[in-house]
Amino acid sequence: MPNYYQEKWETMSRDEMRAYQDKTLVQQVKHVYGNAPYYRALMDKKGVAPGDVKGTEDLHKLPFISKDDLRETYPYGMLAAPLSDCVRIQSTSGTTGKRVIAYYTQSDVDLWDECCARAIVAAGGTKEDVVHVAYGYGLFTGGPGLNGGSHKVGSLTLPMSSGNTERQIQFLVDLKATILCCTPSYAAFLAESIHEMGVRDQITLKAGIFGAEAWSEEMRRHIEERLGIHAYDIYGLTETSGPGVSFECEEQTGMHVNEDHFIPEIIDPKTGQVLPDGERGELVFTSITKKAFPLLRYRTRDICVLSRKTCSCGRTLVKMAKPMGRSDDMLIIRGVNVFPSQIETVLLGCGFEANYQLVVDRVNFTDTLEVKVELTPEMFSDTVRKIEGREREVTDKLKSMLGITAKVTLAAPKSITRSEGKAVRVIDNRESKI
Repeated sequence: MPNYYQEKWETMSRDEMRAYQDKTLVQQVKHVYGNAPYYRALMDKKGVAPGDVKGTEDLHKLPFISKDDLRETYPYGMLAAPLSDCVRIQSTSGTTGKRVIAYYTQSDVDLWDECCARAIVAAGGTKEDVVHVAYGYGLFTGGPGLNGGSHKVGSLTLPMSSGNTERQIQFLVDLKATILCCTPSYAAFLAESIHEMGVRDQITLKAGIFGAEAWSEEMRRHIEERLGIHAYDIYGLTETSGPGVSFECEEQTGMHVNEDHFIPEIIDPKTGQVLPDGERGELVFTSITKKAFPLLRYRTRDICVLSRKTCSCGRTLVKMAKPMGRSDDMLIIRGVNVFPSQIETVLLGCGFEANYQLVVDRVNFTDTLEVKVELTPEMFSDTVRKIEGREREVTDKLKSMLGITAKVTLAAPKSITRSEGKAVRVIDNRESKI
């Protein structure tokens, strides 16, 4: 039988959820209009008054918010509650530009913790579990989010943060951790290190909750096989709260969106037109319960699909697919749209591990793409002819997947810098040549 942290909300009927969203959205629009001058100006510019929004059917009338707006209003321009009511700030990682600060009231923190608790319970977590949190703490939302969720569930929580891999493994072994929370790239690194240290038989993990960066189904299978666990995806953004906006259940076919807190839309990234469920486009979220930093129609830039197909876990919350890339950091190489996740799929499908880097450059006014990937120790011991054969295989499969030719460089094991947080997958040297 599936477990729920808050069964009422996770299994609510479609009609009940819609009625709740309608009511809460109307209240939130009034709150934002009355307390966030920048957003009020955007609404006034578009000719939308709070009274024009009578429910979710009017959501499309509201203006979009983007990360550019948040940078422009730094540090207090989007704050919608008295600063004296705020108890915490978090910040984006800065991987796509200048950091953005988000504010939280105590109520905001409590609701965020509950969302993360839902994710932990959906992954099989109970108060009997030991949850090893190896996401970064501090300003990054990963550590604090899963830490708070674990406390809500009542699990023994190990606030490890990232780094110091030997200590991480020592605690995994000594304290018999059962659930690992970290980035997928760090999970792969931990798995590699565990095997090298010869302690795989001492690892008692049953599940992992991995997010904060894109990862493929091939990488999921790789991690599951190496650690002997079920690997679950979790999604979130600092701008909307942090991890826990959506989470995977036992079916592992998409992430349930916590619709009692976040209303998702899929839009055409070029026109802004709302697309129906099942169509691929840019994901947009509206926060309907957060008070200090509530964003209406925030453009995430993540590309995905929404589905309301019946889920075997019994949850009625809409599912979002694993993001297929981003509309803003998608690579455009010689006119072709390229997502790193596509390349990862090819590499893992060819038997490589998740240690790779993409180098984009411009030579003689032409874009180039180099894919650097490490050979496994077994591959490294092959003959030169066999290694060259592997290189040709990867080159051909990448061309079939992407439609362009990439230079493939097979590197020695351990030669690509490992990541203990978000992996740096792309180095784009074209920016320095503009």
